Amino acid sequence: MVSNWAKGQNMPEIPHDIITAAAQGDAAAFETIYRGCAGLVYSTACRIVNNRESAAEVTQEVFIAVYRKLPSFAFRSSFTTWLYRISVNATINQARKTAREQGGIVTYDEQTMAVPTMEATDDALEREPKRQLIARLLTALNPDQRACIVLRNIDGLSYEEIAATLEINVNTVRSRLKRAREKLIAIRSREDRHAV
Repeated sequence: MVSNWAKGQNMPEIPHDIITAAAQGDAAAFETIYRGCAGLVYSTACRIVNNRESAAEVTQEVFIAVYRKLPSFAFRSSFTTWLYRISVNATINQARKTAREQGGIVTYDEQTMAVPTMEATDDALEREPKRQLIARLLTALNPDQRACIVLRNIDGLSYEEIAATLEINVNTVRSRLKRAREKLIAIRSREDRHAV
């Protein structure tokens, strides 16, 4: 189960009666779910896709999917785990689509990795060059690798949580992370050699 939607961002647990009412077509209940969760769905999308506009599009797609699938939600997992899985999968699909459309080249907004959840602080401003570096390096990864890196290193999920979220086995998670890290190390090594 995903206890934290992302590091430092707790997803509110939606009450059972609100979920049930929304599943039965109650628009006010669905709006409660949307208002409580849309910001974190958007933040997740921003960390994986290439820009804020794509993240907004993914957020809309996620809630359309939630609206359609909610009647079949069986409470076998928490609602937030279910929503997180839908969010990540929709985001990966959008990243793949963008990569195909751009011939495999995905670029990031400078602000993509810096989705604001609180007022900017001096500490956040000091981290900005690091965020830009991370955003630039993530462009070298395919969407599946990028999602694993984001879920592990930014959202702080365990291998098991990533596997459950992406509906893949743990060995696939390990393999994707290993390949992604090797690729990132190779890029940084190349950059360091050229900088000298």
